[in-house]
Amino acid sequence: MRVITGLARGRKLYEPADGAIRPTTDMVKEAIFNIIQFDIEGRKVLDLFAGTGQLGIEALSRGAESCVFIDESAAAVKLVEKNLAASGLKGGRVSRAESLAFLGAAGRFDLIFLDPPYGTGLLEKALSRIQEFDKLNHGGIIICESPSTAEPPELEAPYCKLKSYRYGKIRITTYTKKDI
Repeated sequence: MRVITGLARGRKLYEPADGAIRPTTDMVKEAIFNIIQFDIEGRKVLDLFAGTGQLGIEALSRGAESCVFIDESAAAVKLVEKNLAASGLKGGRVSRAESLAFLGAAGRFDLIFLDPPYGTGLLEKALSRIQEFDKLNHGGIIICESPSTAEPPELEAPYCKLKSYRYGKIRITTYTKKDI
């Protein structure tokens, strides 16, 4: 794993020692950042279900103003902290918290990464909570990673699904919040 571009370009990131965390592959990460490349600079980012923290770190490297990294696993939080330190980037805040509960108390964000453990129903629950508590700024983007066989749900206005992309066994789905 490495930072693809930006201020921390080429920096190696630590990978999980065991199989408890499933990092996003470099190919899928590059595809995600090609999709949102013009929507990162100066943005407030949430990396929910952070795992290794690589998505939020990539956003910081590409000019995001700040990134909040949330994971309920103590091992994941330590790994994110280690990767953030290795990247040398500023603007990151790492917290150990239950992801869905965090959404009830958090502020709003411009960019939200959702990559929960597959097959848990957490993706759908997180999308529902984001909509319920209105956690996305107008024009913001939610990026979801799921198995290619899963079809993330439609959301109610002002939230809407933008597009879905397939990369082998992975599906990337984007949502936004539009003005009504």
